[in-house]
Parts: sequence; C-alpha cells; structure tokens
Amino acid sequence: MRMVDFFDRGASIDKTRICTLDHDTGHTRTFAEVQRASHQIANGLLSVGAVPGQTKVAIWSPNCGRALECVLGVVRAGAIWVAVNARNALQDIAYHLDTTDVEILLYHADFAGQLDTLKRGCGKLRLCVPIEVGSTEAVSVDTWTSQAFHPAPEIAEDPTAPVAIFGSGGTTGRPKGVVFSNRTWECMTLSVNMSMPPKGDHPVHLVISPMTHAAGGLGISLLAVGATQVFMRGFHADEVLAAIDKYKVTHLFLPPTAVYGLLADPTVRQHNYASLEYFFYAAAPMSVEKVREALDIFGPVMVQGYGQMEAGPLIGACFSARDHWHALHHNPKRLASCGRPNILTKLRIVDDAGNAVPTGERGEIIIGGDFRMLEYYKNDAATNDTVRDGWVYTGDIGQMDEDGFLYIVDRKREMIITGGFNVYPGEVEQVISAHKSVQDCAVVGVPDEKWGEAVKAVIQLKPGAQADGAEIIAFCKMRVGSVMAPKSVEFWDELPKSPVGKVLRRVVREKFWNGRERTIV
Repeated sequence: MRMVDFFDRGASIDKTRICTLDHDTGHTRTFAEVQRASHQIANGLLSVGAVPGQTKVAIWSPNCGRALECVLGVVRAGAIWVAVNARNALQDIAYHLDTTDVEILLYHADFAGQLDTLKRGCGKLRLCVPIEVGSTEAVSVDTWTSQAFHPAPEIAEDPTAPVAIFGSGGTTGRPKGVVFSNRTWECMTLSVNMSMPPKGDHPVHLVISPMTHAAGGLGISLLAVGATQVFMRGFHADEVLAAIDKYKVTHLFLPPTAVYGLLADPTVRQHNYASLEYFFYAAAPMSVEKVREALDIFGPVMVQGYGQMEAGPLIGACFSARDHWHALHHNPKRLASCGRPNILTKLRIVDDAGNAVPTGERGEIIIGGDFRMLEYYKNDAATNDTVRDGWVYTGDIGQMDEDGFLYIVDRKREMIITGGFNVYPGEVEQVISAHKSVQDCAVVGVPDEKWGEAVKAVIQLKPGAQADGAEIIAFCKMRVGSVMAPKSVEFWDELPKSPVGKVLRRVVREKFWNGRERTIV
C-alpha cells in the first residue's frame, strides 16, 4: 500500500473526526477536509508539471496542519516528498534540497524572508509555492484548494517505488539523502500499530518534534487508525505537560533530552496524564534512572524504539510498555535495553568481519528486512558501504541478552580509546545521568599526553541544582571504576543539540580538538 492509502483508510473510519489541530491558533480540519485538500494539492502539483515517480517536492514549514496536507498531496500526486527539517540551518537546508534535485518547494510564510537566500543555493529549484491560507500569489496552495473539486488521478501502486527522501541523522557528518519506498512506509505503519495499538476509539497524537523526524513517521502511521494530530511548533516543557490533559493525548514522542526537560519541570507532578497510552522515546539511549522517574510520573506507558533512517526509522526494535513495567518490577537491569527486534525486522550483532558474535558479546548492529532504505540518493559508494548483502550496517555497537533483548552500547565512531582501553561514552553518560543534579550530559574523548585520549564529561545541571567536578568523578568511580570515570568535568548552561533534540556529542568534542591536525591520538 502507498502512504496515502493508509491515510484514506483512517479517513474512512470517521470523516467528521478532527484530523489536524494547530495548538498555537486552535485551527482544526476534519479528515474529510484534509482528504479533499490532498486531492486538490495533488492536482495543483500535476498542473505545474510534477511528474509521478520523478519530480522531487519539498515542504519547508514548521509543524502545522497545512504542512501535513501538503505531504499527503505530494504523495497522492506520485511525486517524491523531500523532507526538510525547518529547524536546520539555512545552508544545510539548501544543501539538502540541491543534492536531492528538488524542483518544487512548498513554503510557509514564516520563511518567506529567507526564500531568496535559499534559492541562491538551489540551482535546480524552478518553482516556489506558498502554503499559507489567504496567500495572494498567483500560484499557491490556497489557490489550488479553492478550485472546484476533482479527484486526483489514481497512481498505480508499486511497493518498490521511491516515495520520500529524508536526511540521514547527520550526527557524524553531512547528511545524505535516504530514499524510502512505499514498502518502507508500509512496514513502518504496521510496526507502529502493532507495537502501540490504540486502546480506545479516538487516538490523539501530540506532534512536538519536527514532523520530518520520528514524530512525523509516528503521526503518519497513526493516521491509518484515524488519529487526530495536534501540532506544536516547539518544545516548552510546561506547555507540553498541560497539552497532554487539555487534548486528551494518547500517543506522544519525544527524544530523551526533551523527556529530561519534562522531568525537570517543577510542575511535572501537577498534571493529569490519565489519557496517555504510549509515551514513545527514541533517537538516543535514555538514562535508566530517568526511565524509572518517567514510569513513576507518567505510569506504565513508556515505549522505546530503536531505529535509524537507513534501517527502519522508527521501530527496528521495540521495548514495549509491558516490557518496561515487567523490567521495573522483576529485572531492573533490563531497563537499559531498547527491546527486541520487531516482527518485520532481522537483527544481528557482528564482528568487524561481519560474523555473528556469541550472545552477550559486543559488536556492530546490522538490520535486514524490507524496513530498510532503498539507497542513499545518487551516492552508490555510501550505499554500498552501508548496505551489504541486504543488511544495513548501523555503526551502532550493541549486545543481545539470552532472551533476545538488545542493548545499545554506543556509536562505533565515538568510542574513546584511553590508555589502550575502549570506553563507550553512552555507558558513562548513563551513570552520570543518574546523579540527582544532572539534567543532561555528553561524554567525549579529549587529547591527553598521558592517556592519548582522556574521558571528559560536559554536564548541564537541572535548574537550581548544584554539583562540582570532583563529586561527579567520585560518583562515577564508585559505579564504573577509574578507567571509565571522567578525568575532568565541565558544566555548561546548555548542551548543543540537533534540530530533533539529540545532544551533539560531535560538536562538544570539536571544541577540545579544534586546531589540531588530527582528531585522534
């Protein structure tokens, strides 16, 4: 099935149900209205020369209902949706659009003032179309949706046809275009709704992270079961906590750093979370102590997903709400797991030669199955390096226990070699995050004459909290020993984060290696 077929299935449940709600304006659209708009936008794109299966169309917009209508219109037209994270730097957006051959850009009024600058970096861009309601431009999404209604032409279903191009995570270098097929979206939709099936008649998804990241994948998948999408343009902990009760939210995604922000909010225990069915977190491992705290506050609703844009962007593995609750009461160490491979995923742990390692040993995680990307767009060398014999080599280090639960140790490329010992930053970050004063942290290797690289912790404290470096180092030594414990600690007011909320360990590390010819010792 195509992505838009799943939306149509959701619309058939109840066309009068609210499909989109914009938190900042209160504007709502029913499933019938969104479905109608998607046909009209598809017809508009075809009228300006979009070619099914070929033309790349990007949508540059903050989270809002109109942006979702545009996504559905693009895929209904058979064009290829190029996902743009509006929180990225302008030069990075231009690079992504240019390297993916975007011809048509649908843009929100918030970015109209930057449009000329963007176009200078996008030589293949031939048409820019405003999406806001009330636009006076001759060609706009508003003029398309004001036309007399005609159903868009039916595009033949092809499971292997490219339907979207996303940017790779970019935490280890310049993002590449990750090409998804209809089959990828089919697998994602099935995985989401098998892992987090709605418990009531009216699911409500709160969309906070960019719609072009996991929140969007989750939201589009939940459209298949008729879920209302409530859009927030940014993360403010107090607003998110209040919105859960206000809108009777059932499904919510946030990266761990944002979850930490909720837990640190002084009002976190003053709200009603009874409507919550699934609080999904992913994008990075979460501190076990913070998981415990979240379970205590939000209840048995926490769900962790492990995935990667290249290898199943949402739920390659899933640690379900039931798994969390069972681990909390019967096997607390398992709270560090990210779950078992989902029913549509093959997963192995391998050594540097690609051979499977014994249970409990560490190695690189590789993922197989139809969930994976088709390719990196126009980048055969990178594709062949990442996808080998049908398996995606994730670059993540993990291990599997005897019951098939996966544990992420770290990124392969971010391992610290200190005095000849391998230290994985994620393991040290888990320990530091358990300290009562710590909100978030990044552990990196820094140049050191004695050790080659020394373990350093950069910490963001909770508002009003206090701690010193010696206290943190002693705290770690008691739990993981002197090799893994930081040799030094710095406290920063704010840690650098990606537009989707991941702590950018690479950016932290660069501060300490700047000016050196090599970034390893």
